[in-house]
Amino acid sequence: MIRFLIRLVIYFISAFIGIVAADVILGDKFEVSGWITYLWVAGIFAVIQAILSPLIASMVEKNASAFSGGVGIVSSLVALFVTNIASSSLSVSGGIGTWTLAALIIWIFGAIAAFILPIFLIKRAVNERRG
Repeated sequence: MIRFLIRLVIYFISAFIGIVAADVILGDKFEVSGWITYLWVAGIFAVIQAILSPLIASMVEKNASAFSGGVGIVSSLVALFVTNIASSSLSVSGGIGTWTLAALIIWIFGAIAAFILPIFLIKRAVNERRG
C-alpha cells in the first residue's frame, strides 16, 4: 500500500508537470481553466494513470509484448480521455492529432519527471537519515 501511495504521489507530480507542459505547448487546443484546477485535473489523471498503467502493461505483456514500449503513451491517452470526461476543467479541442500530441507531451514530460523525482526523494531521505 505504501508503494502504491508513493507511486501515486510521483504520478501526481509528473502528471501536473506534463499537463502544464501540454497546456503551454498546445495553447488554445489544450486548456485547463485556472491554476487551482491544474491540481484537480492532475489528481484525476494521476489516479487513472496509476490504475491503468499496470493493467495495460499486463495486457500488452500477455498479448502483444512487442508493444510494451508504448504502454506509457497508451495509458496516457486513455487517462487523458477519461480525465476529459470526468472534469469540465479540461478542454481538448481538435482531432485525434491533438489528442495524440497532448498524450505524447504529457507522457514525455511526465516520464522525465518520474525519472528525476525518485532520485531527489531518495537523496532527501538519505540526507535526513544521516543527519
